[in-house]
Amino acid sequence: MTFVSILSIFVLACFVGYYVVWSVTPALHTPLMAVTNAISSVIIVGALVASAAAGVPGAKWLGLTAVVLASVNIFGGFAVTERMLAMYKKKER
Repeated sequence: MTFVSILSIFVLACFVGYYVVWSVTPALHTPLMAVTNAISSVIIVGALVASAAAGVPGAKWLGLTAVVLASVNIFGGFAVTERMLAMYKKKER
């Protein structure tokens, strides 16, 4: 695949992701965050596999960057999900 085709797929994925996430109702936000965390974990596995098999030294750094950014996304997603679930718990008197 050429760079232009890969870039166009990336840009289209960004547009689709933006419209999908911002059109979700608040009631579905927590399940969507759980799915996003699962997708990010797959990204981490893919980045580890791709950086281990890469023959170019720069690819290892890009793989490390992908792992770090996906890890931040996962932990942030869990924090947001925990905070949203805490809003629905009954308060103790």
